[in-house]
Amino acid sequence: MPTLSAKVRTCLWFNGNGHEAAAFYISLLPESYFEDGYVPNPEKAPLVVEFMLCGAPFMILNGGPTFTHSPAASISVLTKTQAETDHLWSSLTDNGGEESMCGWLKDRFGVSWQIVPEALPMMLSSDDKIAAQRAQAAMMKMKKLNIAALEAAFNQQ
Repeated sequence: MPTLSAKVRTCLWFNGNGHEAAAFYISLLPESYFEDGYVPNPEKAPLVVEFMLCGAPFMILNGGPTFTHSPAASISVLTKTQAETDHLWSSLTDNGGEESMCGWLKDRFGVSWQIVPEALPMMLSSDDKIAAQRAQAAMMKMKKLNIAALEAAFNQQ
């Protein structure tokens, strides 16, 4: 019997390619790894894949075509630098992913992500409400978030 690291985990529904998605996600983020899985038929994809992304527990259920992903649920990643933001953005949008607005995207598997530089929440929660509004207005015009442009809007006199 496996011992999983978390009592609660997010479950994502896939149609047979969940193990491939989990391997891709793990390759992008540090401190990410497979934990366990359930393979009732060795000739088919695993039914359940359990893994960690940067310490956050996830599970994939290859449940078939009944359900699809929705932007109503997304994986949100805080990035430290523009280089990290750019790397995740391009990796997730390559090979069939889609850019959206305000740091949102959909990867090639149809899963929605938010790639958010950690500077943005700090700007938006600033006591300087006018500066926060300028940063928010700049964000609303962007697809991939640009830290320098957000900071320029925030610091504008």
